[in-house]
Amino acid sequence: MSSENVQTKWGQFIPLVIVFFFWGFVAASNDILIPVFKTAFNLSQGESQLVSLAFYIAYTVGSLIYMGISVLIKEDLVNKIGYKNGLSLGLLISAIGTLLFYPAANTGSFPLMLSGLFIVALGFSLQQTVANPLAIALGPISTGSQRLTLAGGINNLGTTIGPLIVSFAIFGSSTGSSTLSIESVKIPYLILGLAFLLVAILLKFSSLPDKPALIEEEIAADGANTKKSALQYPQLIMGMIAIFLYVGVEVSTASNLPAYMESKLGFLTQEVAPYISLYWASLMIGRWTGAIEAFTDKASLQQILRFVAPYLAFGVFLTVNAIAKHDLTPFYIYGLIILVLIAADIASKGNPARMLLIFSSLGIVAIAIGMATTGIVSVYAFTSVGLFCSTLWPCIFTLAVSGLGKNTSQGSSFLIMMIMGGGVISWLQGFVSEFIGIQASYIVGIVCFSYLAFYAWSVSGILKKQGINFDKKLSGGH
Repeated sequence: MSSENVQTKWGQFIPLVIVFFFWGFVAASNDILIPVFKTAFNLSQGESQLVSLAFYIAYTVGSLIYMGISVLIKEDLVNKIGYKNGLSLGLLISAIGTLLFYPAANTGSFPLMLSGLFIVALGFSLQQTVANPLAIALGPISTGSQRLTLAGGINNLGTTIGPLIVSFAIFGSSTGSSTLSIESVKIPYLILGLAFLLVAILLKFSSLPDKPALIEEEIAADGANTKKSALQYPQLIMGMIAIFLYVGVEVSTASNLPAYMESKLGFLTQEVAPYISLYWASLMIGRWTGAIEAFTDKASLQQILRFVAPYLAFGVFLTVNAIAKHDLTPFYIYGLIILVLIAADIASKGNPARMLLIFSSLGIVAIAIGMATTGIVSVYAFTSVGLFCSTLWPCIFTLAVSGLGKNTSQGSSFLIMMIMGGGVISWLQGFVSEFIGIQASYIVGIVCFSYLAFYAWSVSGILKKQGINFDKKLSGGH
């Protein structure tokens, strides 16, 4: 591939990155809305988690609608309308959802708020179906998984600043009044809707391809695969459960953290935002670390970047919180925990199954420490779960679709459907907390990580029987 073509691919990747940013911004902002709605609408912890349930269940509904339309028109929907048009349509759907926040805030309607979030996520479902394979296709296939990790890192830039901006919009400065007004929610979401519309228009005039050549070539070349459905592959079936539980533990750890910090540690709702920001920044830290091979194939430079990238991402977190006028003193010690991430990344040796096993095991340790300790130690233990969730999506996605051939796109849509785990597991933990307490309810996360470790161990054998060995195929399958 010529340098000119590489340049063009990165130019096409930029508008795609903006879409990944939106997903993170909104998803993490939900963690601020949960305690706000809980207070404003006098909800139980389980009821407050309906915010996560409404948002993440929309991914499943969106995938089912997508499949239904494809069956009716007897052609894959995205292949029919094009990848660029698919992204624009998804953004328009999300923009419609943000409009519901205005009447919902004016009337004080919790169901209408949930409906707005549901429609926003419905648009995200279509965007995700298009954007994940597109990120892999915009360049050499050998660095496709790294581009997906890089896009995830940009997603987590959104998750880092989202809680801070939404918290500021609702509460004002960190030293301001703690008075809640549900009407303060509508303005930031109307602005977000306008941003969705602007990016949808920009995409229409961008150089992003409607049908990427790499995807077209793979469809045309794969004629040997005789299996009619992606569901005939055990790595995908088990991978669907893994995605469900991975998104579940990632989301529920953060969405239940405000309740823990408020009820057990005496934090005010507006004081929780920087810690939620740190949790999502932790995913950004890990993903920036895992994406370095998308930039260079020089081993010596990769070793340097493996240490520079995570602390650069940590610096972004510190900078945005400094701008928000939060006290940074409590966060400096977190830099030591990042060393554990770096060591785990080095130990994985670029094998996605090994990385999934190591990081899932560390997730179990982190939650166990959070459950067994008190004070800020427990908060940082729960927050560090973000570090160990950071590269799990690309690992699971890569393992689950490996060997599917012409059934890869169908398998991808099934995986996107399982994002609903973010809402189901969050609600489950909130429900469990009403019986055994919020801190003890994190046992739900340990169960999720335990399955992910099992999947990592078992899928290696399944893929080896199919002639797929990541130690030989990949140098960095993050």
